[in-house]
Amino acid sequence: RELKLRNYEPEDEELKKRKVPKAKPASVEDKVKDQLEAAKPEPIIDEVDLANLAPRKPDWDLKRDVAKKLEKLEKRTQRAIAELIRERLKGQEEELASAVGSAKQEGSDSD
Repeated sequence: RELKLRNYEPEDEELKKRKVPKAKPASVEDKVKDQLEAAKPEPIIDEVDLANLAPRKPDWDLKRDVAKKLEKLEKRTQRAIAELIRERLKGQEEELASAVGSAKQEGSDSD
């Protein structure tokens, strides 16, 4: 085996020949840059839809099942409202007609 002196500073000329020159650290900047660029994640999805990420409410299936029934009820409600309005309008027309008829009778009496 050959003796290699890395940290020891010999005083003897024979041993100075065996001294290993100081190593210069290799430049790791390029390797680090390459690794950092490789580690950067590329954006896969530009826009995230929050509705798909958010968990559903516990009663979402109940609302889905009741939706058809609610549509039918909404139609029935609209029909009932329309019928009530028609009845009121007929009542007002009859009142108006009786008021006009009574006004004509009063007008004919005063002539």
